Amino acid sequence: MPTNAKHGLAPSSSSTLARAGRCTLVGAGPGDPELLTLKALKAIQAATLLLVDDLVSDAIVALAAPGARVVHVGKRGGCQSTPQAFIEKLTVMAVQEGETVVRLKGGDPFVFGRGGEETEHLRAAGIQVEVVNGITAGLAAVTSLGVPLTHRDHAHGVVFITGHAKPGDSGTDWRALAATAHSARLTLVIYMGISGARHIQDELLCGLPAHTPVAVIQNASLPQQRQAVCTLGELQPTLEREHLSSPSVIVVGDVLQGLLALQQPLSQQALRA
Repeated sequence: MPTNAKHGLAPSSSSTLARAGRCTLVGAGPGDPELLTLKALKAIQAATLLLVDDLVSDAIVALAAPGARVVHVGKRGGCQSTPQAFIEKLTVMAVQEGETVVRLKGGDPFVFGRGGEETEHLRAAGIQVEVVNGITAGLAAVTSLGVPLTHRDHAHGVVFITGHAKPGDSGTDWRALAATAHSARLTLVIYMGISGARHIQDELLCGLPAHTPVAVIQNASLPQQRQAVCTLGELQPTLEREHLSSPSVIVVGDVLQGLLALQQPLSQQALRA
């Protein structure tokens, strides 16, 4: 098992590391270790230091080399978070000290993972960065339900979007997005949308029919995964009734029509027939 640390670096086993350090941003996927890419696994096993995001599962961290040091640098909305500036400083310092650093991120580093910000910071410090993609939670969540994100009859495209705007940002124009999704037949995959679900629902209803199918998937790909399927008009009551919370993905679109039909009582299906 790798050595664990909270914040900070333990002294290296040798006073000076002669080799040059390097950094790889690795996508850990949605949580199931079997969904890691081979390239991600090799990077994790080669790391001397892993800087691990909060949503990375323990089973994936356990794949690190026995002597690797693990520093948890969690960032989750509504919870105590490690400052981004601290993470970036720690990464640069470790690489400069000769460490083989893996910045381990849930999902994909470049899909709502601040991978772009960290890559820019490292390159500005003269550090070359490799990025290893991971399966993003939105894809894994929908696939776990046996549903595609696109379909020739139901969805001509897909939009991945965050439901959480940074301070000072007005955020997404959900009404405009709803109108576009309706006219262009798009599937919406909303990350970090639980806390603002009521507002998102109200705004989407200005451009999408209330009977539009919706799925909410919590802890996608993990043994504790839970999900609910409903209509857009019933989104908030469903969240409250099923006690669904973060981390969850909200999927909106007609690709879920068949799944929604299976949830409806047979009497309702008979009436529509």
